[in-house]
Amino acid sequence: MNEQQQNGPGGRPAWWAAVAEAARVLRGGGVIAYPSETVWGLAAHPDRPDAVRRLYDLKGRAADKPVQVSCVDVTAARALIRPSAAFERLAPLWPGPLTLVTPASPACPDELAPGGRVGVRLPDHPVARALLALVGGTLATTSCNPSGQEAAVTHAQALAMGLGDLTLPDGGQGTLGLPSTVVLLPEGRVLRAGAVSEEQIVALLRGPA
Repeated sequence: MNEQQQNGPGGRPAWWAAVAEAARVLRGGGVIAYPSETVWGLAAHPDRPDAVRRLYDLKGRAADKPVQVSCVDVTAARALIRPSAAFERLAPLWPGPLTLVTPASPACPDELAPGGRVGVRLPDHPVARALLALVGGTLATTSCNPSGQEAAVTHAQALAMGLGDLTLPDGGQGTLGLPSTVVLLPEGRVLRAGAVSEEQIVALLRGPA
C-alpha cells in the first residue's frame, strides 16, 4: 500500500493534515494546487474575489475566460445554476470528469458566471473531495498550468510549476491525463472532448427510448 494511502492519527488518511492546511490557506485568500481524477488543478476560494483575481494572474488567464466551480456534491452545484432537465439528465455522471456550462442562478457570484453562465463539476478524487468538504463545498478552479501550456498530470509536475502557495499530495491516486468533457446546457453541445464520450452525453440527454 502507498504510504499516502495509510491511515494517520484518528484513522484519517495520512494526507488529511495537508488538506486541512490547504483549507486554511484558501480561506485566507491563498491559491493551492490540488489533484483531480483528470489533471492537476489550481483553486481559490470563491468567497475571496481577491484570490480569484490572483488565480487568473498566476495562470496568465484572460479576464474574459471563465474558471469553473468545483463542487462537493450535486446540491452545491444546483445552488449555482438555473434548474433544467438537461442538467438533471447528466448529473448522474458525477462525481466524474464532466463540466456542465449552464445558466447561472442569481446566487452565483458574477465573477464566476461571465455572460450569465457558470461551469460546474464534481471531481472524483478523494483529496479534492475532502478539500471541498472543508471549505464549504465549492472552489473556483482551473487546470494547473500557465495558459497555453499542458496541464500538470503528476504531483512532481505540479510542484515544478510552482503556481500555488501550497501543493497537496496526490493521496496515492493518479490522474487520467485527460481533461473533463465540457458540455453547454441547455443546448447539449460538447464544447470540449474529454474523458466522458460524446455518445454517452447524447444518450443521456435523449433519455429512455
